[in-house]
Amino acid sequence: MQKGLLLFCCLLIASPHPRDPEVAPTIGFFMDDWKPKTFVVPAFREGAVAGRASATLRIDPDSVITRIPPAEFGHNADTWMGTMVTQPVLMDHLKNLQSHIIRWPAGSGSDGYFWNSGPGSMPSDLPVEVLDTRGKRTAPHWFYGRPRGRFGASVDDYYDLLAATGNEGLITVNYGYARYGTGPNPVATAAHLAADWVRYDHGRTRYWEIGNENYGNWELGYRIDTATNRDGQPQLLTGRLYGEHFRIFADSMRNAAKEVGSTIYIGAVMHETPPKLFDPPLTRDWNSGMIPAAGDMPDFYAVHNYFTPWNANTGAADILHDAVQVPGDMMDYVLKCLRENGAATKPIAMDEWNMFASGSKQQVSNISGLFSIIVMGEALRNKYGLAARWDMLNGWAGGNDHGLFSSGDEPGVRRYSPRPSFYYLYYLQRMLGDRLVVSHLAGDTSLRAYASSFSSGEIGAALVNTSTHASTVEIEIPHFSRGRYYWYSLEGSDDNGEFSRKVAVNGDSTMAAAGGPADYAALRAFGASAKGGVRVMVPARGAVFLVVRRR
Repeated sequence: MQKGLLLFCCLLIASPHPRDPEVAPTIGFFMDDWKPKTFVVPAFREGAVAGRASATLRIDPDSVITRIPPAEFGHNADTWMGTMVTQPVLMDHLKNLQSHIIRWPAGSGSDGYFWNSGPGSMPSDLPVEVLDTRGKRTAPHWFYGRPRGRFGASVDDYYDLLAATGNEGLITVNYGYARYGTGPNPVATAAHLAADWVRYDHGRTRYWEIGNENYGNWELGYRIDTATNRDGQPQLLTGRLYGEHFRIFADSMRNAAKEVGSTIYIGAVMHETPPKLFDPPLTRDWNSGMIPAAGDMPDFYAVHNYFTPWNANTGAADILHDAVQVPGDMMDYVLKCLRENGAATKPIAMDEWNMFASGSKQQVSNISGLFSIIVMGEALRNKYGLAARWDMLNGWAGGNDHGLFSSGDEPGVRRYSPRPSFYYLYYLQRMLGDRLVVSHLAGDTSLRAYASSFSSGEIGAALVNTSTHASTVEIEIPHFSRGRYYWYSLEGSDDNGEFSRKVAVNGDSTMAAAGGPADYAALRAFGASAKGGVRVMVPARGAVFLVVRRR
């Protein structure tokens, strides 16, 4: 990757009545909750106006790319988080973050999740053993939705979380049960379990998906014991079989939704990248089998991506390069698969994303924060309808931890302390408008820019510097009478090489081993007059989130 400054500019535009294009089919109904956004001026202190700029970003406020779907800022919760609403520190952070979407129950755990059961009340048609990735028999690990307080977070704990934080759900139902169930008709039984959840949900959740990464050999139901299967299914799943089963699930779930008077949208699992030489035939042929078999039954398609090479000690420059490159490549591939298989373009949800980079604490670092901002910008530019980061809470694992918050086993860090990514995503949303618009960059070919606008008329920028030296950027907004501008400056520290575990916001950080300022929600912005121009210094491997008001 070419070193230099990467700008993610969420520029909040001047035109009070821009002309909006039609909603892209890859966004579709995920735009239904869009609302005009009004910028709230933060408490501020006078900041120093930067000197001569090395790059210029020019905004075209009247050229709207898309309105910004609220579902773009989602996160994944998981069953092992426990009873979340009884944790006031965690709840305060989640209320401040306002992710709009919280996916449930737990990634691959979804294919072993029984929302209405627990030990002693599990279905009688579950196998005693399942086949692992190598085809060896192993004891299954189930996840439970009941009862409260004994086996992690219950299904009702999840609903309580949504109600307490003002967010909406995205539920992944257990498809694997349709494969490993030992009853006479496991597909119908699993579909009925999903439909009963729709009935119990009773209109609280609109977004549902059937299964999780079912093309992968790590997923329950990918490989089954044919000796215990009673409806003649093959040992290995195929995309075509999943598509056929999808139709049965979707029909049962939609009938249940009609019974309770609710509207639901159901997503199908799609593989996100072109086939690789080492991929098994099932993975290579997943999309070409699934898409025709599912037909017009999916309302949307779900893709997952962890961007960087599996378990590699990837450096910061490559991580940030992949954040730029992958979302567009993935969208291009998904649309190509739909076209080649005669399917209509429908909304695309990237409802699990993060990085695989490991070995240097990349996942808990300041670089992870920059990575998150770039991924969000590229998801918006490529018109994904929904995106959800994996995940809120995981395990330290020596720093190979996807959790947005510390789980309490990180040395020197309190449980539920936010990681750097939290701070970057928090300030992004705080300073981001409601429309993405066109911008033009000059002076540095390594810069990328994204622009957006508030309906209330302000202009802002989120600038990400991927280089190891500070850079100064000037923002030009033609025909805009500039008044004042406000900004937050984020950067890492000098710990842990290029993967600092800390973040400072306007110079304030933490005395702990990792994290950022505890008072981030009340932290004053910098403010300055825009009479002499809008210029900010973007720290090395840092970001600036900025908003300009009219005079």
